Amino acid sequence: MLKDKKVRIAVMVSGGGTNLQALIDSEKAGTISSGEIVLVLSNKADAYALTRAQKAGIKAVAVTRAEFGADFENKIIKTLEENNIDLIVLAGFMCILSRDFTDKFEKRIINIHPSLIPSFCGEGFYGLRVHSAALEKGVKVTGATVHFVNEIPDGGEIIMQKAVEVLEGDTPETLSARVLENAEWKILPAATQLVCEKILKGEI
Repeated sequence: MLKDKKVRIAVMVSGGGTNLQALIDSEKAGTISSGEIVLVLSNKADAYALTRAQKAGIKAVAVTRAEFGADFENKIIKTLEENNIDLIVLAGFMCILSRDFTDKFEKRIINIHPSLIPSFCGEGFYGLRVHSAALEKGVKVTGATVHFVNEIPDGGEIIMQKAVEVLEGDTPETLSARVLENAEWKILPAATQLVCEKILKGEI
């Protein structure tokens, strides 16, 4: 592959898109230099992430189950293929993808999860539920993990992790904010760059 070629990235997101913003900012700053975000896709038509994408001049598309029903995943695949996507970054995408989908894009989908996998992960662990579980367990250290996506929720190979201290008096909300700022916004761009480099070198 040409050295000056960039990996074409799609970011899939369901909500406000703070991790998406971290990716956009990192690309602008040159931290992500081997990839280019060319598409933002959301399963929610009113997701603020779509507005963030438009403000950054990135193509923004909503594909909802309400509109496409059983054809939901096929429509996503078609959209990704039409935009010649090389890497999919799940940044708060609140849908479990089928094995057919993950097999089709093997080693081409990465996800950010707000805990140190294998703790507090898998089906049902997302958003504030993860931080609530960590606090209930009384852990002193939590963090975030970027991993490849396979058919098992949060079950793919770990790419990067970063630890965050749990403080006395933390609530799920305060812990979530600190994990976002100190871990997620740092390792998601870093892992995206790392995977883009490996794709360009033909290592994955």
